[in-house]
Amino acid sequence: MAHLLDLKTFTDSRGNLTVIEKVIPFDIKRIFYIYGVDDSKRGGHRHHKTIQAAICIKGACKIYNNNGVKEEIFELNKPNKCLILSTEDWHTMYDFTEEAILMVLASENFEEKDYIFEPYPKP
Repeated sequence: MAHLLDLKTFTDSRGNLTVIEKVIPFDIKRIFYIYGVDDSKRGGHRHHKTIQAAICIKGACKIYNNNGVKEEIFELNKPNKCLILSTEDWHTMYDFTEEAILMVLASENFEEKDYIFEPYPKP
């Protein structure tokens, strides 16, 4: 089930330092980031094996999530907020601000067979 984590952040007169350590519930095998997005939706899938952690390190975006039971919308607008997406979480990313950079940490390397594009049926 998708859920938000607060990443530990140290703040002083020099600025902020956010640490990603001992909070991600998987070993990281892949890192990618999405930026320069127009009004398109990204994602539109879930996975057989991959768990993901999404952090909007600059700007903001929204993530629609459906785990087959519950639909939610998460707004990522702070670089110390991390959205964990489990395998059952069918998701799309949208409403990217012009300067948005969405970084995603993944538990698996890219494998096309891991993707499930068919959304859950509407009740």
